[in-house]
Amino acid sequence: MKRSALQTAVWRLRSRGCWTDAAALLAHDPSAATALQRASLLVERCLFTEQGWPEAEDALRTAEAVAQGDEERGAAACERGQLAYASTVLGVRDRADEARAALGRAAALLHPSAPGRPLLDFRRGLIAEHIADSPQAALAAYRRAHAGAVAHDDPLLLSFTWRHLAGLALREGELAEARHGFTESLRIREDLGYLVGTAPALVALAEAEPEPEAGRLLEEAARLFRLLGGVPTWLAGRFSGPSPAGAQ
Repeated sequence: MKRSALQTAVWRLRSRGCWTDAAALLAHDPSAATALQRASLLVERCLFTEQGWPEAEDALRTAEAVAQGDEERGAAACERGQLAYASTVLGVRDRADEARAALGRAAALLHPSAPGRPLLDFRRGLIAEHIADSPQAALAAYRRAHAGAVAHDDPLLLSFTWRHLAGLALREGELAEARHGFTESLRIREDLGYLVGTAPALVALAEAEPEPEAGRLLEEAARLFRLLGGVPTWLAGRFSGPSPAGAQ
């Protein structure tokens, strides 16, 4: 589907890690859909930069206040769950219970065929994998999200589901399957121009490749990481020491 000029500008800023600028382009539209998009941008900023939590909370409260109907309320709850998840997995503050509760509300509000359901399934997979340490539950959720992303023609979400399905395959020692999934994730992100998500995809693929290819991929990831000013922050340890688990 062709984007409007505004949405094209928002995407270009988002894809380069300029979430605040992208959100500012939407500031004068009072609609519920735009309020939700602003909140989503600022929640993503928190996950990638570990900064901007008050701004994301404010935007999310606005989105929750203006949401009308189950689909909008469910989407807002999904963003609430993601913000709480990010806070927990990045070690800012333990909000795991809030994350589970918010995603549970979203599941109750969003119809199984709703456009926002695949993203919800993916985020429930993140909770299962990174907080509950339940890879089987995560696998089921990621598979549902993957099928939904295909059905709704959502390539960006597909890049996430490919990556996380591949990560679980790698965890089980399935190198060929992992390499395929990581390669697909990287290909999609490069095709979309999702620059801020390309370094994590390169690092993930490097984990499934032998040398010297792994080293080449890591060098390219480090170059992009520096180009974007050290974003995502949770990749810093891959180039200088231990790091927390990457969430996206």
